[in-house]
Amino acid sequence: MGKNPLKLFRYALAGWVPGGQRRCVVCGHGVWRFMPYRGGSRSAPALMRVLHMVGSDPDHFECPHCGAHDRERHLLMYMRAAGTLEWLRGKAVLHFAPERKLSRFILDAAPSRYVRADLFPTSRDIERVDMLAMQFDDGTFDCVIANHVLEHVDDDARALAEIHRVLKPGGMAILQTPYSRKLNHTWSDPGIDAPQARLQAYGQEDHVRLFGRDIFERVAAAGFESCVRQHAELLRDIDVATVGVNPVEPFFLFRKTI
Repeated sequence: MGKNPLKLFRYALAGWVPGGQRRCVVCGHGVWRFMPYRGGSRSAPALMRVLHMVGSDPDHFECPHCGAHDRERHLLMYMRAAGTLEWLRGKAVLHFAPERKLSRFILDAAPSRYVRADLFPTSRDIERVDMLAMQFDDGTFDCVIANHVLEHVDDDARALAEIHRVLKPGGMAILQTPYSRKLNHTWSDPGIDAPQARLQAYGQEDHVRLFGRDIFERVAAAGFESCVRQHAELLRDIDVATVGVNPVEPFFLFRKTI
């Protein structure tokens, strides 16, 4: 959040003054508003706006009380509604770029093994794992979670193949990623290598591709069966304005075929 006094004041008003009617499902607190990301959707690159990107909600991004992002809140809601969180009991779980708050809910589900992984670990409880060349044996995990990670890896086909390899037969992969339903084919070009170019082309300085609506075919090609569920199916009674999530983003759930 930074140390800007005005920003801190806005967060304090939005997240700590009693009476807010919006609710963060991660910390359980009522808040007055969810804070925008970089000025919200109006500040997004023009290409992202005209392609109607599906993914994070930049207008209702961060909980001002606990800092949980909308994609973290939404995934927690999806996992609860689909029974996935309860299913993790006694299972081996590999979680890439592990969200600190979501990790607590996963630990509470009592998995038999929980590996928090990142290419660049930021704490001692996170293991260094390269998604393109994992050090784990075939069929090690029951579940792999990668929430908004695939858009960052250099070779998504290789990453998907590795995820498939380390999963047990019938294992599940949660692979949330931003994509455009208007874009027929996933787009990437190695010449787009500068941060500002990536921001304009892919929506963020550290993204390396823009997934199109063929994202589901790309995952299926790696040996997965789609179990994707829509927000309206799993969370139809949820007031999205109250909880601050994007109802257009589906639950990217896939099963490794035997």
